[in-house]
Amino acid sequence: MLRNLALALILTSLTGPLASAQEWARKMFVTTKHDFGVVARGAKAEYEFVLANPYVEDVHVAAVRVSCGCTTPRIGKETLKTYEKGAIIAHINSERFSGKQGSTITVTIDKPFWAQVQLQVSVYIRGDVTVEPASVALGRVDRGTATDRKAAVRYTGGGQWTITQVKSANPHLSGKVVEKTRDENGVCYELQVQLAEKAPAGLIREHVILVTNDQRARQIPVLVEGEVIGDVTVSPSPLFLGSLRPGEKVTKQLVVRGRSPLRILSATTDCEGVQLVVRKDAPARPVQLIPVTFGAGEEPGKVTGTIRVETDLGPAHVELFAYVAKAAKPQTSDEEE
Repeated sequence: MLRNLALALILTSLTGPLASAQEWARKMFVTTKHDFGVVARGAKAEYEFVLANPYVEDVHVAAVRVSCGCTTPRIGKETLKTYEKGAIIAHINSERFSGKQGSTITVTIDKPFWAQVQLQVSVYIRGDVTVEPASVALGRVDRGTATDRKAAVRYTGGGQWTITQVKSANPHLSGKVVEKTRDENGVCYELQVQLAEKAPAGLIREHVILVTNDQRARQIPVLVEGEVIGDVTVSPSPLFLGSLRPGEKVTKQLVVRGRSPLRILSATTDCEGVQLVVRKDAPARPVQLIPVTFGAGEEPGKVTGTIRVETDLGPAHVELFAYVAKAAKPQTSDEEE
């Protein structure tokens, strides 16, 4: 017993500083746990563990590994500069597993220091409910155009299993089901998902919820993916101007694209120190460039703002970020002491 107690004390003294040293890495993640809830067999289920770099040094995600084959992780962006965001995407292999599953994703960071962060994933996969295709793919839709897509939902258990309602948190996304067949082997529904013509421009990655009369799992999510293309798009979005020392300047190009040739009427910003150059006499083109110059002031800190672009096809805007002087630095256990 004394030997075991001594060993425990030694391990605590060794792991304590290690855990403290890696706290800087864990703080970059918005959350380290996610419960998918109930997922139909074969349905596409993914979650992004978002992380952001608040430090002056680049952060490099070297690798990810997982404790269970029910989950496949991937790195959304390996290198993050100051204030840049990335994600570790957890994909549930619902076509190969069923029942209650859980996994730990270990994220290894090798720059600016070595560290590991563990992410926890849990899910319950219904083997008797399937969705085909795995997600409802809306594709690229022009803004102002309504569209709809279909998927098949099958239940292969007994009883009077019924989908009673389809819910959506997005006011521009709705759905309904039509019962196609029902026999002793189960029931098949056709899921119809509609995107309204008033849907704003941007990416769509949301769920419609199938509400059932099954007390074991009353709600089953179905992923809906797509993109609504506006008349005018501005990139990169957000625009990161970089980390500058006081008095330094940087110029980057803002790319304005239209569904048809366009002219830029004006470009304004609420960000102090940013200058925009607009050629109002430039001929109409599908792509226009706006040089963005930022002159860093003397005060350190994060600089944020919005650039608003007005074209003859309509308005658009983009968020911008810059950083002056030095940000927080990740600390090792020696530095903390």
